[in-house]
Amino acid sequence: MFKSLVTTALLATGLSSQAFAEIETYATFTADMPPGNLAIAPDGRMFMSVHEFYGKALRIVEVMPDGSTKPYPNAAWSNAPEGDGPGLKGVLGLRADREGILWMLDGQAEGQTGRIVGWNTNTETLHAIFYLGQPATLPSSFLNDLAVDREHNAIYITDTANAETTALIVLDMDTGRARRVLEASAFTVPEDTDMVIDGKVVHLGGAPAKIGANPITIDPTNEWVYFAPMTASAMYRVRTTDLLDDSLSEAELAARVQRYGDKPISDGSTVDADGNVYITSITEDAVGVTKADGTYEILYQADNMSWPDGFAMGPDGYVYVTINELHRSPVLNGGEDATQGEFSIMRFPALGGAVSGR
Repeated sequence: MFKSLVTTALLATGLSSQAFAEIETYATFTADMPPGNLAIAPDGRMFMSVHEFYGKALRIVEVMPDGSTKPYPNAAWSNAPEGDGPGLKGVLGLRADREGILWMLDGQAEGQTGRIVGWNTNTETLHAIFYLGQPATLPSSFLNDLAVDREHNAIYITDTANAETTALIVLDMDTGRARRVLEASAFTVPEDTDMVIDGKVVHLGGAPAKIGANPITIDPTNEWVYFAPMTASAMYRVRTTDLLDDSLSEAELAARVQRYGDKPISDGSTVDADGNVYITSITEDAVGVTKADGTYEILYQADNMSWPDGFAMGPDGYVYVTINELHRSPVLNGGEDATQGEFSIMRFPALGGAVSGR
């Protein structure tokens, strides 16, 4: 049921008063529509990537007010391309900016360079395409998520790649130039910690999954970019002006990265106007927050929050999060689909000022 009154009781005890509240199930989906990430335009329209780990045909859908979905931007663009025609190979990260441009991170694949596709949701026309080729990307690149900075006309991308080459990519939208930064740094390389969910160590490619740079977000003022390895115990931040300063050496840029606070093993993140960085805690079936004082706490936790993934801020003051059981997907479960039908979007009130459309 869409916008149902079905809510989820929390399992944990001894948490903050916020954690004893209820989280609302906003929309549910069948196995044909496993959610990836979310984007919400300033006018409230909601867009969702269909997670490519499940091998579905559609890449992007619009979530309609009645809970139904439709291919977005249209049937041709939401499916795999034929030759050099319209289409998307595989999208995880997407963001809607303050001008209503939906930015879709279309990952590289055999015969395709990674790229960012911008679609104008107001005029329903193609806005721009930026290609992300070498040396900004590598043959091992896995373009995962992005943060859009319209103040400086830039996009910041996490390249999960592998543990040795994970990095950030900085795209200048004025020139189209893309630069690879902080590769194999202490702020992008995963920690040596097993990802344990439901009592099992999650594997990727035959080895315990230890994943590099993934969650990334930008504050409403476009001053700070927050990012981290997925498998890490800390969230970091760096000024946008430092990321954009190509005169800085790698060592000089690294020296300007700050440890913002604690975090769990996580997938998505977003930040409100008060500096609360919301985190999906995938090993705890939970959503938490890293506050400006550096402390982390769980906000909501429940059985049916199996792998909370991507966030989006809505103009209604709510934070929306996708649930997709990714640890039960074939990619992370030895080739078998063991999902139990827990595909949904949940939402909760933001702790501080929420701004959609960065």
